[in-house]
Amino acid sequence: MTIATTSHELPADLVREFVIAAHFDAARVREMLALRPDLLNLANEWQPGDTETAIQAAAHTGQREIAEYLLAQGAPLAPCTAAMLGRGEELAAMLADDPGGLNSRGAHGIPLLCHAVFSGDAALVADLYGRGAREGESMALANAVSAGQRRVVAWLLENADPDLTWRNWQGKTALDVVLERGDSATADLLRAYGAEAGGK
Repeated sequence: MTIATTSHELPADLVREFVIAAHFDAARVREMLALRPDLLNLANEWQPGDTETAIQAAAHTGQREIAEYLLAQGAPLAPCTAAMLGRGEELAAMLADDPGGLNSRGAHGIPLLCHAVFSGDAALVADLYGRGAREGESMALANAVSAGQRRVVAWLLENADPDLTWRNWQGKTALDVVLERGDSATADLLRAYGAEAGGK
């Protein structure tokens, strides 16, 4: 597996721009990588001990198109990325080789389960949870809600124990997010499990 590195040859602000783009801007990622292919596996250091590559950025934000593109260019496939993409067979092979992969963390220390919910594959989420990948249940629910993965939301509510008052980086609960989106079906589902507007 390719190891992410920082670079003394490329300006730090260029690496940072590339990693930021990988959170949401596929066109910019392609443009920048076409000009500087050596950006691919470089890591931006947000603060000491908190580094992030473009593929990690795409993985923890559920950016499937960006992740697939970066993989095609040679970025490494780590468990968190495989989980986000729903690549069950490849993930199973990784975990067979290294059962400790269930404790994998992506950028910012985000646990495996929080990546897996973006796949929309409730069976994959259930399998990982059953094997012991249970850290980050509340964030996983928030991610599933933000991605509109209602089946995964339903599975987590029924089988896990997420904190319905947990707030994302914007200070919003899962119910706040679905109400803003006008997703009444998911809002009703969350309310059935005790969620209240404003996280009360």
